[in-house]
Amino acid sequence: MSSEYGRDILAWAEEQAALLRARDFGAIDVEHLAEEIEDVGKSEQRELAGRMAVLISHLLKWQSQPGRRGRSWERTVREQRRAIAAHLAETPSLRRSLANTAWMEGVWADAVTKAIDETGLDDFPEDCPWPIAQILASEFYPD
Repeated sequence: MSSEYGRDILAWAEEQAALLRARDFGAIDVEHLAEEIEDVGKSEQRELAGRMAVLISHLLKWQSQPGRRGRSWERTVREQRRAIAAHLAETPSLRRSLANTAWMEGVWADAVTKAIDETGLDDFPEDCPWPIAQILASEFYPD
């Protein structure tokens, strides 16, 4: 029995898992299975990118609006740092993303867009002024 990949992804995934467990390798939808496995990695990168963008946008807001600093922003910064650290501990190979200049440029662009949307300001730096280690450091809050 073969579920159509594009019609019902859950039924297809359950079927593929059952085929793998039964070691019925000839019946496995190899091409789509490979795509799905690759998508798992992309999903992990998207989660990291999203958390990094939220963290950086809050650091930008912290720096650009000192009069509006508060516990809510602090909690968000702490929570994002904690979640990022946990994500990197669970998936250490994600650290490569942090070292990827193009990936970080995308994260920076997303962070700036969020900061602009949330502050109404538009004079943020073109490039990220902080190294990754500083962004992730629990004691770092830009002045």
